[in-house]
Amino acid sequence: MTTPPPRRRAGALALVAALAATLLTGSAPVAQAEEIPLAPGFRLVAPYEGAPATARPVPGKGPAQHPYLAPNGRSGMHADGAGSGTHPWSGPLGRDPRVTSEKIAAVGGECATVTFDAAGRLVTVCGTFSGFLLKLLDPRTLATLAEYKLPQRSSTVEAVTRLDFEKIFKDTSGGAYFYLDDRDRVVLADSRQHVLRIAHPQKADGAWEFAVENDWDLTSLVPHDCVSWTNLFPSGVCDPVTSVMPDWDGRIWWVTRLGRVGTVDPATGALRAIRLDGEEIQNSFSVAEDGVSIVTDHALYGFRADADGVPHVQWRETYDRGTGTKPGSVNQGSGTTPDLFGTEDQYVAITDNADDRMNVLVYRRGAGVPDSQRLVCKVPVFGSGASTTDNSLISWGNSLVVENNYGYENLGTLLLGRSVVGGATRIDVRADGSGCDTVWESDVRSPSTVPKLSTANGLLYFYEKRPNAWGIDAWYLTAVDFRTGRRAYSRFTGTGLSYDNNWAPITLGPDGTAYVGVFNGIVAVRDGA
Repeated sequence: MTTPPPRRRAGALALVAALAATLLTGSAPVAQAEEIPLAPGFRLVAPYEGAPATARPVPGKGPAQHPYLAPNGRSGMHADGAGSGTHPWSGPLGRDPRVTSEKIAAVGGECATVTFDAAGRLVTVCGTFSGFLLKLLDPRTLATLAEYKLPQRSSTVEAVTRLDFEKIFKDTSGGAYFYLDDRDRVVLADSRQHVLRIAHPQKADGAWEFAVENDWDLTSLVPHDCVSWTNLFPSGVCDPVTSVMPDWDGRIWWVTRLGRVGTVDPATGALRAIRLDGEEIQNSFSVAEDGVSIVTDHALYGFRADADGVPHVQWRETYDRGTGTKPGSVNQGSGTTPDLFGTEDQYVAITDNADDRMNVLVYRRGAGVPDSQRLVCKVPVFGSGASTTDNSLISWGNSLVVENNYGYENLGTLLLGRSVVGGATRIDVRADGSGCDTVWESDVRSPSTVPKLSTANGLLYFYEKRPNAWGIDAWYLTAVDFRTGRRAYSRFTGTGLSYDNNWAPITLGPDGTAYVGVFNGIVAVRDGA
């Protein structure tokens, strides 16, 4: 049995009793929202810092609208098919901002990916220890309108039976990455290695429900001898499906942790796949009209599908993967979903895992680019020996923003007032494509969130935790000016482990609300009247 390190073991033991109760009783019934409780010390921290910002829209245009995704800004974890991390509407400007929350489960309940249907209702997957919950939430009250329970992940069973909760914190499979399609249907891969397409119709009595429209079984192509309560010691291979996305022709692409890349033809159900031997995929991937961009722990790929749907490698670029996994990384490789960007939509960007200082890497896309011209720039970021990210870059025009997650590993990392070294940096590709330049550096301490940019008001949104000499674990939504890197304001959201966002993204809603997935559920921050 794997034994967790001492500092992780203490947190694991503290959760075991509550976990046992949760696993036995299952998820809570659909109900009105219940606020996430605040840990002691919330009266001793500043509720608000800075001043309201003035909206200054960012010039330029966003990624092309994907024909098989919900409109840009509301289709997935990274807001669109290109992975830009941008929303076309405003987030809160800091004018008397109000905070509300919903507690999803007794223990856990983090709502990771948040999307929005055409009416602005939240469609999200929340991770409880008894299984992932697909939920439809009211955007104002956060009350649950409908709920669908997904199968429990094998990593949860392993965590409980082996007292190693790192299994959960480094598992990106089971539905955490999903997308909302052009008909407001959820498409995800569950822990059984099935791809599901799920609608949320309204019944005659006005109530909402989730309904599975399609179920594609990948187990003929994906090893599935996984740990479960009835199979604690499997002898075979378990290869969880990490993420799904559609291409421009409507095929559903999927990737697995152990390097399988495949497609589903929704019209026929035909399945196709290849294997990238010896490579691991822990991130999502991005799609544009010219193909699919996937990063493994060894290389960045450009893919297209052959006529029969078989994934075909157009080009491959290795990068510096370093000599080990850094604190703040899921595996030994890039922690980023590729960003497809550029004023002429010609670039793709990731970060590497170089030992001393992580680099932002920008490449030219396209199958016809000569190898000698593929790399545009390689820019080292953050401090020596303290530089990594496990979150996607933000991209707009020729600009990129990267945050530093070095030092964050799991929920116990920042207890008792601790924080990370932090930092965020903006890098611009030169107009002539001759290289890249650093525009600004910020000291914002955003341990693990997927940040976002509102192109309507010019603000970047981070989820911040600063050191506290009194041992208070206070979390803030912090807005930073995209043009200058200066802080605009910070709004206190909550104290304690329940408000740690543990890799969940910030998502900006069409009504101007900023939503943040946190360990115990979801937090909403919106301007007052």
